[in-house]
Amino acid sequence: MMKNIIYILQVFLTIFTGGLLLTSCRKNLPNERLSIANDSQYTQYVYQPVLGRNTLFANNFQYGNSSRPLDFKIVNMRTFSGEDAPELTNKYPVTVWKTAYDGTEKSIAEINAKRTTENHSLFEVRPHSGEFIMWAAANLNMVKAQPDSGYLFDVEMSNSGGRRYFQNFRLRPLRERPYEPSNFDPITGQGPSVSVSPSSVEITGERGQPLNTRDDVQVLFKKIEGGSGNSITFKFIDTLSNPINPDKFATTDWPNLIHGFNMVKDATKVKYDVAYPIPCSAYPTKYTTLSGEQARVVFRFERMAFGNILRKCHLAFNFNIYQKGDWEITFWFKRDKPKFDND
Repeated sequence: MMKNIIYILQVFLTIFTGGLLLTSCRKNLPNERLSIANDSQYTQYVYQPVLGRNTLFANNFQYGNSSRPLDFKIVNMRTFSGEDAPELTNKYPVTVWKTAYDGTEKSIAEINAKRTTENHSLFEVRPHSGEFIMWAAANLNMVKAQPDSGYLFDVEMSNSGGRRYFQNFRLRPLRERPYEPSNFDPITGQGPSVSVSPSSVEITGERGQPLNTRDDVQVLFKKIEGGSGNSITFKFIDTLSNPINPDKFATTDWPNLIHGFNMVKDATKVKYDVAYPIPCSAYPTKYTTLSGEQARVVFRFERMAFGNILRKCHLAFNFNIYQKGDWEITFWFKRDKPKFDND
């Protein structure tokens, strides 16, 4: 009986000691080696950013079964003919956000305090996501744009398990378009028309017809030289290019029309001090579309129509301005004057 008990105790001690040794060995094992999988891949190989604006190409990489974190870098940046492309590998000062813009800022100074300047290559890959970004500092004086064939480049993906190369990406930038919607051709840079269309119009003309087509209302952008470079002005003109008093749009929320400051309104225009670009960031605010991608201005007035019906009239315009300056946006009622008075 005693022999059996001793035997059982010996077996138990052996198992217990072995477990301790195994645990100790596991603690001393090296970290598991990361892997590079064959199913990791880019879903887009041709990139056509518009020069003069920050353009992020997101969701363009599938991680597959590769272990993360992964590191990415652009290698062998070259022109389409195979020459070096230092314009895209050298570092240049670019503006970046150090604190998020949210549309509640009370001055241009407060907006600018959230930004800083860093040195970056004009076209980069984000080091751990594989996403590409073209910085707004890139312009036609520095970078080849279509119809030029542009550039080729490769990407190195790596982790502690190894590295893999993705080759022959195409970078074919388009010419600057300082504002959107734009009347400039993205390849030739020529403007086939002198105006663009508003986003929506619900206004009746003095002759009783709705003013809701491109031939009725046109929008013109103009950059004024010699100013501070931080303003935007809205104007309205009739069929003969005579000014329409902004006060006619009596129910417009002028203080919250745009994220601007120091509003000055007179009989011919409304002017704001603003930070550029407009909108400052693709973040939804009360000054933007629902997506935050564009600024949205709405000019409103009300009038009593026939039958004592209240007509709520508006002129809306969604837009971007990417180039700093003193810009004028003019709304031209080309076919007929708006009817502001009651019937």
